[in-house]
Amino acid sequence: MKKRQERERIAYQGPAFTIEWFWDTQGRSPPLEYFERLPEDRQDDLLMLLKRLGDSGRIFDKTKFRNEGDQIFAFKPQPDRFLCFFTTGRRIIITNAFVKKSDRLPSGEKDRALRAKADFETRVRKGTYYETK
Repeated sequence: MKKRQERERIAYQGPAFTIEWFWDTQGRSPPLEYFERLPEDRQDDLLMLLKRLGDSGRIFDKTKFRNEGDQIFAFKPQPDRFLCFFTTGRRIIITNAFVKKSDRLPSGEKDRALRAKADFETRVRKGTYYETK
């Protein structure tokens, strides 16, 4: 599992940002698993947004990328949402993904992103998030 994690950590690397998938302590990446289940056209929609942000550092269209508050942002390829946060080293971590079913961001999804952010920050501080064995 560690080999897969190392190989698939980076979703997109551009001159402005490196965008990574979040990996939990069990070696799973729920947002990557979600992405891999999508049809190719929907995968392409997300990859286009990752490339735009990774290359230019900005997406001005709030229908494609938006601040959801509490330092959580959302890539918004219709009908999917990929929540993320910015971290040191010009990196963005994609924490979770889901199909949008209503106009409002489900609080459970935002809570999941906040928990992943806290877990990531704790593990980075301890030096265990990027460790390879």
